[in-house]
Amino acid sequence: MAFALSALDLVPVSEGASSGSAVRDSLQLARELDRLGFERVWYAEHHNMPAIASTTPATLIALAAQQTERIRVGSGGVMLPNHSPLQVAETFKLLESIYPGRIDLGIGRAPGTDQMTALALRRSREALLANDFPDQLAELMDFGAGLQRSHPFVGVTAHPEDTSLPPIYLLGSSGFSSALAAKLGLGFGFAAHFSPDRPDVPMLAYRNEFQPSEYLDAPHAILTLSVICAETAAEAERLASSMQLSWVRLRAGRPSKIPSPETALAYRYSDQEAAVAQTYRQMQIVGTPAAVRERIESLAQRTRADEVMITTVTHDPAARLRSYQLLAAAFAA
Repeated sequence: MAFALSALDLVPVSEGASSGSAVRDSLQLARELDRLGFERVWYAEHHNMPAIASTTPATLIALAAQQTERIRVGSGGVMLPNHSPLQVAETFKLLESIYPGRIDLGIGRAPGTDQMTALALRRSREALLANDFPDQLAELMDFGAGLQRSHPFVGVTAHPEDTSLPPIYLLGSSGFSSALAAKLGLGFGFAAHFSPDRPDVPMLAYRNEFQPSEYLDAPHAILTLSVICAETAAEAERLASSMQLSWVRLRAGRPSKIPSPETALAYRYSDQEAAVAQTYRQMQIVGTPAAVRERIESLAQRTRADEVMITTVTHDPAARLRSYQLLAAAFAA
């Protein structure tokens, strides 16, 4: 199959573990992904979630890039409405200046958290309710280009001024981001790891509507999938139970660290909770290396993905590392 393999790391924090240990485990994973030949590893912005330590992707990008040699490192993504475009431009231009040719800037428009936390981040209800993402994105791109276009902040320069922004990808789970990415000639990533919607509709629309630009000559579509791979199907299902319970807790407004499989399998779901867990299970790809590879290839073919980005969350960091190793071996074979 003609697609690259990459990874999206949420930096999961397991019950009984600390955020510091989660970051150390993620850096170990980055080094292994680099060795295994993965195309890139991205870090997502989330807030007020006990199970996720990736609150500031730029920090993780700097750490991971310093400890790896060739893998691209980026954000998957920075939630632009939470930040000023100038701040994002300066942060990623600086990263690009330190690690030239290895940094990616994935951009999202969701808050990456609940509404109250989003309000704490944005500091005003007007900013929380604003529907100006395209304007924010245009401002960010202008800062990256040295404000060569008409802009109210002409005279303000995003430093370092001798470095351009890294490649920009728009991320989303609907047709909005795919249409905007196609119009602007940017890369696009569909978040099938948490979206129950069919990924082929926005991904094919992006490819069909893509307009070449100064940023990208041809479309580049990334399909992000939730995957757990193990030596046996039974072990993979056991490992997957942790995220199913974590998802139920999150949707019920009771977020927690990632529970162990023992806790998850012993949990007695209500009928409503069982339905939520089953909905999440349908978004997961779980099984042996051969079974997982078959599912991924089928989805990549259906969506015409140029790249498949894998996110794996387990309670045991060693099991997560092993899942990526098995996946790499399956595709290498």
